[in-house]
Amino acid sequence: MNNFNVALSHEEVEEPLKRTGTVWTAIAHVITGVIGAGVLSLAWSTAQLGWVGGPLTMLVFAAITIVSADLLCDCYRSPDPEYGPTRSKSYVEAVKLYLENSKRISGLFLQESMYGCGVAFVITSAASVRAIQKSNCYHKEGHEASCDYGDTVYMVLFGVVQIVASQIPDFHNMAWLSFVAAIMSFFYASIGFVLGFATVIKNKKIMGSIGGVPAGTATKKLWLVFQALGDVAFAYPYTMILLEIQDTLKSPPPENRAMKKASMSAIFITTFFYLCCGCFGYAAFGDKTPGNLLSGFGFYEPFWLIDFANACIILHLVGGYQVYSQPVFAIAERWFGKKYPNSGFVNNFYNFKLPLLPGFQLNPLRLCFRTFYVISTTVIAVIFPYFNQVLGVLGALNFWPLAIYFPVEMYLVQKKIGAWTTKWIVLQTFSIVCLIVSILALIGSVEGLIRAKLS
Repeated sequence: MNNFNVALSHEEVEEPLKRTGTVWTAIAHVITGVIGAGVLSLAWSTAQLGWVGGPLTMLVFAAITIVSADLLCDCYRSPDPEYGPTRSKSYVEAVKLYLENSKRISGLFLQESMYGCGVAFVITSAASVRAIQKSNCYHKEGHEASCDYGDTVYMVLFGVVQIVASQIPDFHNMAWLSFVAAIMSFFYASIGFVLGFATVIKNKKIMGSIGGVPAGTATKKLWLVFQALGDVAFAYPYTMILLEIQDTLKSPPPENRAMKKASMSAIFITTFFYLCCGCFGYAAFGDKTPGNLLSGFGFYEPFWLIDFANACIILHLVGGYQVYSQPVFAIAERWFGKKYPNSGFVNNFYNFKLPLLPGFQLNPLRLCFRTFYVISTTVIAVIFPYFNQVLGVLGALNFWPLAIYFPVEMYLVQKKIGAWTTKWIVLQTFSIVCLIVSILALIGSVEGLIRAKLS
C-alpha cells in the first residue's frame, strides 16, 4: 500500500455537487432498478393468473407505476418557500418536506424495502450461479441426472463482491455501473423471450389456459393468485429511488420533465420485456412453468446460452444491489455525520494508492457500516432462500405505502389540492384500490412463504 494520507474531513472532501445526468443516464438507472429479479418470476405469475389475468395485470401495474412516478417527479422541487429546501434529494427528504408527521413511518418502509431488495438480489444471484453449474451438468450427464448444488457459498461470494462495490461513494459515481447492468438486463430478458418463443415454435402449440394453473382447491388457487400479484408488484415500482435518480439530472430542461420522459421510456421498455418473458414463458411450459424462468430449468439447451443469460443476471444484480443500497448508505451516513460532527471515525477520509490502480479514499464509517449491511442481507438470504415467496412478500408489503400512498399525499400537498375536489377524489380512490390489492397480495405471499419454510 503506497501513499497513505490521513484525515481529510467531509468539508475538505466534498465539493459543490455538479449534476451531469441526462434522460439517458436516468433511463439506465431506472431500467437497472426495475428489470431485475422480478422479471424472472413473471412467467410463473402469468401461469397462476392465466392468459387474460397475466398480461392484463402487467399492463395495469405498468400504468400504476407511470402515474405514481409522475406524481413523485413533481415533488422534487418545492414551489413554495414555506416548505423549506428547493430540492428533495431523496424520498425521505420529500416526505419530511411535505408530510412531516409521516417521515418516520415512511423511512421505516423505505429502509425495509431497499434492504429487502438486497436480500432478493443475493438469493437470485446464487440461483443463477447454481443454474450455470446445473446447466453444464445436465449437458454432460443428461436431463435426468440429479445435478444438485447448494447455494450458500454463492450467496457468500456475491456478498464479498458487494462489500467491494459498496465502497463506490454514491449515486453520482455509478452511472457506468448502471449502464453495464442495464445492458445485461436487456441480454437476459431477450434470451428468456427468445427461448420461450423458440420453445413455442418447437412445440407447435401455445400451452396454458384462460384460468391458469389448476391448484386442486379454490383456496390454494386463491393463495397462488395473490402471491402472483405480489410478484408482479415487486417487478415494477421504483419510486423509492426515483428522487435520487432525478437529483442526478442537470437542468435545463426542468428535472421533473426530464425524469417523466425517462420514466415513461423505461417503463415502456421494461413492460415490453415483461410481457415477452411472462407470456412466452407460459406459452412454452403451461402448467409446468418454473418459478424462475432462466434458473428453474424449463430450458436445458442450448446450455451455453443458458449459462450466458445467468451470467448476465449476476452482473446485472451487482449493479441492481447498489442502486437500491446507495440511498440507504447515504441516509445512514448523513445521520451519523450530523450526530457525531467531531468524530474522526465518522467524518475523516483517508487516501490510498495501490500499485497499478488509481488512488481512492476510504472512510472508516463507510467501510464498517456498508460491510455490515452487506453481511446482514447475505445472512437473511441464506435463512430464507425462497425466490418467488420472498419477492411476493416484498412486493406486496411495499407497493401501496411507497409507490402509492406517500406519492399521492405529497402530490396533494405540493399542488395544494383541496379535499373532496374531483382530483382529490380520483387520487384517493386510486390509493384505496391499490391498498386492497396490496393486502390481498401480502396475505397470499406470506402464506406461500410459511408453506415453503415448513415443507
